[in-house]
Amino acid sequence: MDELKVFTGNAHPTLARAVTEYLDIPLGRAEVFQFSNENIFVRILENVRQRDVFVIQPVCSPINQNLVELLIMLDAFKRASAWRITAVVPYYGYGRTDKKDQPRVPITARLVADLLTVAGANRLLTVDLHAEQIQGFFNIPVDELTALNLLGDYFKGKKLSDVVVVATDIGITKRARDLAAKLDAPLAIMEKRRVGNDDHTETLNVIGEVEGRVALTVDDEIDTAGSLVNTVDTLMGRGAKEVYACCTHPVFSGQAIGRIASSPVKEVVVADTIPVNGSKKLDKIKVLPIAPLLGEAIKRIHTGQSVGALFE
Repeated sequence: MDELKVFTGNAHPTLARAVTEYLDIPLGRAEVFQFSNENIFVRILENVRQRDVFVIQPVCSPINQNLVELLIMLDAFKRASAWRITAVVPYYGYGRTDKKDQPRVPITARLVADLLTVAGANRLLTVDLHAEQIQGFFNIPVDELTALNLLGDYFKGKKLSDVVVVATDIGITKRARDLAAKLDAPLAIMEKRRVGNDDHTETLNVIGEVEGRVALTVDDEIDTAGSLVNTVDTLMGRGAKEVYACCTHPVFSGQAIGRIASSPVKEVVVADTIPVNGSKKLDKIKVLPIAPLLGEAIKRIHTGQSVGALFE
């Protein structure tokens, strides 16, 4: 493992330290800061020539600053003659803008893919992309991990009875079905539509039986929690005994924490692909560590082993 180097920007250093602890290597030394004029400066403080470099940086809030930090770090490693540079992006910001669903709008997820590649990334390691087709936006290898096993094992341990897994929309149905199979539970699907561009959703129907059951909603991320609260209220109105929620990415922007606090949802279980600290902490929010999964994937990539075997 001598040639393996793991670095981080300022987006989620706690996660990076946990990954290096799993790998039993020191975290790479680098200066990454912002001048008073808001220009970002990066300096690598150790030799990385011909090394296998992994840069851990979720593209989360402040999203544009963290994205530019990542791009500048990739460029620094490229110019320092690193052998291979893997961008480890646990949360792929702008992933929801993955197609032209309105006239005259960008496909920003593709733009970010191009930026990462041009900046110097030879490989991408990420977790639960918003849409699987984002992998095809890259001309470099992409390893997409999933937190579904992590979430499934947690709820298996709770030994809940009469569970029904609920996909929060049609797009997440495949992942929800996989979680339902893991829990040996039936599947229900929320039919909803998004109204405008302000993250407001309208629930139209619940496909499946939820009355008298414990509902477990699954999604790739929780942003403002407006959709989550709407879903929970609908399920309770359809006779669900209790509602639990899980997702991979705890974005928790805007009024999310207040909405979750006042919602009848029993527990919201998330992975720590994004920092959950300070005002984002609630007793009903359970955070599961993603570092062992990322660490094992990094070790397998470095040693030329199968990453897919992690999920077989």
